[in-house]
Amino acid sequence: MTVFDEVAAEGHEQVLFGYDKVSGLKAIIAIHSTALGPALGGTRFFPYESEHDALVDVLRLSQGMSYKAAAAGLDLGGGKAVIIGDPREDKSERLLRAYGRIVDSLQGRYITAEDVGTTTHDLDIVRRETRWALGNSVAEGGAGDPSPITARGLFAAARAIAEFVFGNSELEGRTFAVQGVGKVGSAFVQLLIEARANVVIADAYQPTLEAAVAKFGVDTVPIDEVHTLECDFFSPCALGAVLNEETIPQLNCKAIVGSANNQLATDKDAERLHERGIVYGPDFVVNAGGLINVYDELHGYSKVRALHRVDGIYDATMRILETARDQDINPHMAAIHVAQERIRDIGDLRRFRRSGDDRN
Repeated sequence: MTVFDEVAAEGHEQVLFGYDKVSGLKAIIAIHSTALGPALGGTRFFPYESEHDALVDVLRLSQGMSYKAAAAGLDLGGGKAVIIGDPREDKSERLLRAYGRIVDSLQGRYITAEDVGTTTHDLDIVRRETRWALGNSVAEGGAGDPSPITARGLFAAARAIAEFVFGNSELEGRTFAVQGVGKVGSAFVQLLIEARANVVIADAYQPTLEAAVAKFGVDTVPIDEVHTLECDFFSPCALGAVLNEETIPQLNCKAIVGSANNQLATDKDAERLHERGIVYGPDFVVNAGGLINVYDELHGYSKVRALHRVDGIYDATMRILETARDQDINPHMAAIHVAQERIRDIGDLRRFRRSGDDRN
């Protein structure tokens, strides 16, 4: 399959490859859709094994952002960027500013933000070269680290799933197996502990795991065993594709709610979960809190307004689960149908031009 075949497979509008010889920057920006508005999505800095792996990831992630924005009711399209490299060793001011100039070349068709391997400080540097960067530090007028807000939305989704599965939205006494305790995973564990839930954690990076144990006093298990634990909720909060043909038969949970993007290796895995009676909270619905938060920066950031919208993830999740039940389909497909319908119906308004300057 050629690069163009891969880009065309899911209807992406544009893919941009950026390179800076001095800093070693290798970046790929994928714009999946601008039907509802500019494509907004974070920048992932990750040591991919190959450039092809990076391309596959950015294409999947950008499509997920289109669905995430649409399902959340935002006037945004979907995009994503990846930088190939180890953020602990390869990140530099030159690299981030070179990346900012590449983002700026798209003139607002793509708006970047924080993701795995990038921070609010990094976005402050990127913003020195482009105004199309959100999720900046509070000192620079931004909303700051979106991780706690993403965790808040995830917590709201967990309550909705608990109401749907158990008939009670309270999480006290419920057992969560959390895979990945980075920025979002750790903030999610904090909320679960405060709600008096039982939490077991796992993480591939030992310093992160040790920090979480010291902070929360929770039990740990090896990263390759956490999904097999008997629990109420399995929470994938690291990288994607953890729900696949191999792992799904090993699950011992009643429901899944996690912050990781692209948790399903394939769409068929959603049906595998459905056949096992495991209720899946679609990733792009339950982890939309960070996107909702940075979206608010476009309108002059108001934390009160942003948190109100993020808490609405409870209702959004419940609607998806009820739609799936009523139509006898899995929640993943129900969420995709809702997102695609909004992209189709609202995106079509773009044919009504407001003026000659309306290029959106």
